[in-house]
Parts: sequence; structure tokens; C-alpha cells
Amino acid sequence: MTSDITRASAAELADALSRKDISAVEATQAHLDRIAAVDGAVHAFLHVDTDGALAAAKDIDQRRAAGEDLHVLAGVPIAVKDVMATKGLPTTAGSKILEGWVPPYDATLVSKLKAAGMPILGKTNMDEFAMGSSTEHSAYGPSRNPWDLERIPGGSGGGSSAAVAAFEAPLAIGTDTGGSIRQPAAVTGTVGTKPTYGGVSRYGLIALASSLDQAGPCTRTVLDAALLHSVIGGHDPMDSTSIDAPVPPVLEAARRADVKGMRIGVVKELGGEGYQAGVRQRFEESVQLLVDAGAEVVEVSCPHFEYALAAYYLILPSEASSNLAKFDAMRYGLRVLPEGVDDPSAEQVMAATREAGFGDEVKRRIILGTYALSSGYYDAYYGQAQKVRTLISRDFAAAFEKVDVLVSPTAPTTAFKIGEKLEDPMAMYLNDIATIPANLAGVPGMSLPSGLAPEDGLPTGIQILAPATKDERLYGVGAALEGMLSDRWGGHLLAQAPDLADLTSAIAKEARA
Repeated sequence: MTSDITRASAAELADALSRKDISAVEATQAHLDRIAAVDGAVHAFLHVDTDGALAAAKDIDQRRAAGEDLHVLAGVPIAVKDVMATKGLPTTAGSKILEGWVPPYDATLVSKLKAAGMPILGKTNMDEFAMGSSTEHSAYGPSRNPWDLERIPGGSGGGSSAAVAAFEAPLAIGTDTGGSIRQPAAVTGTVGTKPTYGGVSRYGLIALASSLDQAGPCTRTVLDAALLHSVIGGHDPMDSTSIDAPVPPVLEAARRADVKGMRIGVVKELGGEGYQAGVRQRFEESVQLLVDAGAEVVEVSCPHFEYALAAYYLILPSEASSNLAKFDAMRYGLRVLPEGVDDPSAEQVMAATREAGFGDEVKRRIILGTYALSSGYYDAYYGQAQKVRTLISRDFAAAFEKVDVLVSPTAPTTAFKIGEKLEDPMAMYLNDIATIPANLAGVPGMSLPSGLAPEDGLPTGIQILAPATKDERLYGVGAALEGMLSDRWGGHLLAQAPDLADLTSAIAKEARA
């Protein structure tokens, strides 16, 4: 086990730790060594907490040796997206405006990880304030896809998905506002879950769009996602939007893994034109596997889904412009003094700081949102978008009267090359066309690998959507399909990924040439 620590799933690591085949220090050190070896090329992490992770691991080993009853994931290390407040660790949300900020408190989710005894390896890279689909909008440089270092690992949580895909962490935390857990999972060959809105506390999450944001698991297997979901889920009185209900039985569903007798709906509007041929092919093959396993598959129409992208890009910027107003150079974070002004006013300092501290994509969305909320335009833009949101929720409600879950491709294409869509915001926004409806309605969604596209040999993803608070359905269908796809592909898809050492060497040779 020792030589394969970083290749083990979280469930396998947990078993080995409980049997004392390995120690938490050994498991944590192995992943820190892996980060040191490959993260120079992948850039999944913005901050690595070597001392803190090892201290937490040592504490778990001592408690286990003393016979203490520990959480099943105690000693299993984890990475956290840099949008969650972590006491004593830099938390930047991928932005220069928060460079060097160290929170004095933990997000509720982080507190739960610590209470479970999970060493936090560090904070992962992301698009600035979670605005992006490629992690190219990070103020600290892009993360890279471990399948091809010239390609994006998705966004906004590309750092978390890349860390898991590169075997730098067995588990990671992401956040999903319009697909930022699921789309990175699809393009990196990993599993990503967006729980029901309110199913995981948002207290301590640096808000992008408060009615859309949701934290969730980034993992390599469905069972691992269920284990992590069980840790981070549940009611939190510190979050007014938190659901006051027990965590859905996700772990039991993942272990049951059965689709026999289920009705599964293929969403008519989430496919066809604009979807890469190989993505469609792997999706159709996955659907056939579900049929072979005893599920009934029917086509379902959700007619208002075609308006989801337009509605989302009015609602999200509007909420973002409001949420980001607090970054004003007055209380914390970056402060820039305007040039050539001897005694600047507060307004001048704010303007200079926001100009220097925010990237282009953040500025673009603040301007869009402020315009949509402005006097005379509120009803025409934001108000209309909220009406469309209601229609999308009704589409989901009608669909779930007919079927147990819905399925679609997660992303329309495989990972594109870094820089390919950076100058075309609309092309970038279209990457989330299949994932956005779930955020608008608050329903849970999961992406798992559906295979490799024949055109380019890169991962594709299938998305599963369930009714609100019925997250366990994602795990039952996901685990069953994962098992069938594993048989089809001869094991986990990541076993077929190129060796990172070879990719790094090739890039170095190209640079020298």
C-alpha cells in the first residue's frame, strides 16, 4: 500500500488507515511529495500547508493509537478551493484584491473537515471569484489539465479537479455556481457533485452569487464523493439558506448502486448541435449501459432550458456586483493609492484599488450586473431573468413527475487549449450550457467520467440530475454506471492518463527549443 498511497481512493486510504497498514503522516507526506513533484507543471495549488497538514496527521495517529473512535475519513488528506475561509491560511478567491488575506475564522465546511480529522493539504487555484470556466482567469496564473498540460482543467474550480486528477490529493472541495464542480470533473476524468442548494453550508464561502453558490465534493470515485458529502452536508444555523434536514442517505445509495426499475430521462434540450461528436457518442453509450442494467430510459423535454444561459448571465452578474461591493480597500485586502493625488478621498482609493485588484472578467461581470440592476432596467433585465428562472424550475418539476433522474452530457466539448477561448467570452460561457439549469433551480447534480472522446483521447462526462433534497439518487445511479463504465474501460479512466513526468519533460524540451 505504501508505494501506491497517492493512487488509492479515499475509501481505500480510509480502510488502510483504520487497519493501521499506513499512518496518517505517511498518507499526508506521500501527497505532499506528489505535490512537490508535479505541481510546478499542473499549478493546482495556490498555497500548500505542509506544517499544518502534517501536524493534523500526527494528531490523528496519536488519537488512533490511543484507541479513540475516529471518523471514517480521519487521516485522509484533502485540498480546499481557495474560496473557503480557512483560519490561519491565505484565502484569496484567486484575486489580487485579497492577496495575503488570512481569515481569523474557518468556514463551517472547513470546521467539519477538521472535526473529522482530515489534514488540509492546501488551497487550490480557481478563476477569480469563481468567474470562469477554465481557471485562466486566476490572478495567479492558470491551472493545467493533467491529461494534457496545454489544456484547461475546467473552471472555476480547475485547481481542485486538477489536484485530484494529478493524484496530488485524494479528495478536494469545490464550489458550483453554474457548473464549477461538474464541468472541471468532466474534462479531467473525475467525479464532481453539486449538492442541493442549501445542503452544504455557505458560511465562510466568499460569495459570487448567493442564490446559486454551492460547495461540494471533487473526487475520483462516486463512493469517495458520498463519503465526503456525508462529512460536509447538514444544517448550519450560521447560514440562513441552509436546509434544516438530515444529510440525504448518499453513502447507502452509493453502496447499493442499482438502477433496475428506475425511470431515467434524457433531456432533449441538452444535446445535439454544439456538442462534440465524441461527447455525444460516449453519452449515448452510457445511456445504453443504464438500459442494459434494467433502467427505463425516456426522452424528456425541458423547453425553457434554452433560455437558462441568458437568464444566468443576468442573475449571476447582478448578485456578483452586489457581493463584490465589499471589496472597497477600506477594511481588509488590497489598498492602492491613486497616482498624482496628494490627499485622496475614500472614493478615489476605492476606484484605484478596484481597478488594480480586479481582473478583466470580474470587471466585465460587475459592469453587466450593475447595469442590469440600475434604475429603469431592473424589471427589463433582472426581473425578467428571475421569471425565466421560475419557468426552468417548473420544467424540472414537470420532468421529475415522469422520471427519477435526468441525464445529459456534462460539458459540450472536451478540454480546450489554454488561450483558445480567452478572448471570446460568449464561447467561454457556452461551456456551462448543460450545467447552469441545475443551479437556477437549486437541484443537485453530479458528473462522472463517461469515457474518452475518440477524436482527441480526452475525458468526457455524463451529468445526472435529481430532484431537490434527493441527492442520494445521484449516488445510486452514479455508482451503478461507474461500475459498468469501469468494466467497459478496463478500470478507472485516470489509469489511462499520460504520465505527468513525460508531459512535463515534453513541455520543457519544447521551451528549450
